[in-house]
Amino acid sequence: MSVIDRTQLHPRWYFGGLASAGAACFTHPLDLIKVHLQTQQQVKYRASGMAVFIVRNKGVLALYNGLSASICRQMSYSLTRFALYEGLKDRLMADDPTHKPLPFYKKALLAAGSGACGGLVGAPADMINVRMQNDIKVSPDKQRNYKHAFDGLWKVYKHEGFRSLYNGASMAIIRAVFMTVGQLSLYDQFKQILISTGMFSDNMFTHFTSSFMAGFCATGMTQPMDVLKTRLMNAPAGQYKNILDCVWQTAKVGPLGFYKGFVPAFVRLAPQTILTFMFFEQLRMKFGFEVYDKNKR
Repeated sequence: MSVIDRTQLHPRWYFGGLASAGAACFTHPLDLIKVHLQTQQQVKYRASGMAVFIVRNKGVLALYNGLSASICRQMSYSLTRFALYEGLKDRLMADDPTHKPLPFYKKALLAAGSGACGGLVGAPADMINVRMQNDIKVSPDKQRNYKHAFDGLWKVYKHEGFRSLYNGASMAIIRAVFMTVGQLSLYDQFKQILISTGMFSDNMFTHFTSSFMAGFCATGMTQPMDVLKTRLMNAPAGQYKNILDCVWQTAKVGPLGFYKGFVPAFVRLAPQTILTFMFFEQLRMKFGFEVYDKNKR
């Protein structure tokens, strides 16, 4: 009986969603602080000051406002982009008789397409996530008071209409394209380069190093889109005429306006990326399938 090389196992289609949702449970407070910083009209608090303000006025549990929406978002947005990227990558590699790793430009194109689809699928949950996180910052008469993600989705559909579920969706899709290229394709590329040196193997240290580098790149690539997406999703009807108006209003405070919350964004995205890929790789190596056994897909 042959021993299975678990480093060669392939992930199942839902592993990306599970891994991302698991990571979100640890990094949600950082995401909440980032949203609060991005929606400030004037700079009142830095990252640490915002955290102290929230805990002092609302309690520690307020840092987990909107957690259900965050998990819902990962199980729609991240599940879709991981499933498409990994599935299409496996298909292209299977069609290649040499079974060589894909060149980076193909990985980037796959990631961009997968990210666009994930951004579209996850936009409603993303919008509810932003609103629930921002609720504790506004006065009681302006709070939306969604009980959980599905309650929020239903209330938006019922009171604002179906189209309102996709407020900011265009920016969410653009951000998702850059995020997926920055995370998935660059993670794959960094991992491939490290292993090819002969000094690294397919283990947790390599997964950690590759995901840290991918998280840094992804933050720099996506921060301007993330700021605009957050503002569009949280804005009341009529605040912005369109995306260009949102860009103009943000630009009035200067170029750094597009990088509000950069530090907490990186502090949040780096652990999110690292934990996601660490969980993803462990799921793959423990519960993945052998590529030749198509019935296990």
